[in-house]
Amino acid sequence: MVKSIIILSENFGEKLYGAVLFMWMYILICLSLSLAGVAGLQFFYMVYLDRIDKDKQKRIRELEIHCRNLTNRLQQTEMRITEQNDLIESTYEELDEETEEVWADLIEES
Repeated sequence: MVKSIIILSENFGEKLYGAVLFMWMYILICLSLSLAGVAGLQFFYMVYLDRIDKDKQKRIRELEIHCRNLTNRLQQTEMRITEQNDLIESTYEELDEETEEVWADLIEES
């Protein structure tokens, strides 16, 4: 009877050791799958960040081209305004000379 208790206790210890080993195996499998999931998440996040970076660079190039076009339009407009101001000034110089003569005639008649 004592011998059978010893055998049972030995079998119980082996079963308990096997159960603990089996449990650790599951824990390690779960841990490795979790780590693989985290690595996958980081990979897809890096792909996302790379895509965002490319989109921003593309948008910056578009804005630079638009800025150059606007700068050219501004220069053309400034040149046109300068030409118009010169034309207006030359017209007013002629009118100023005529108005001075008219005022001189009005003062002499009075």
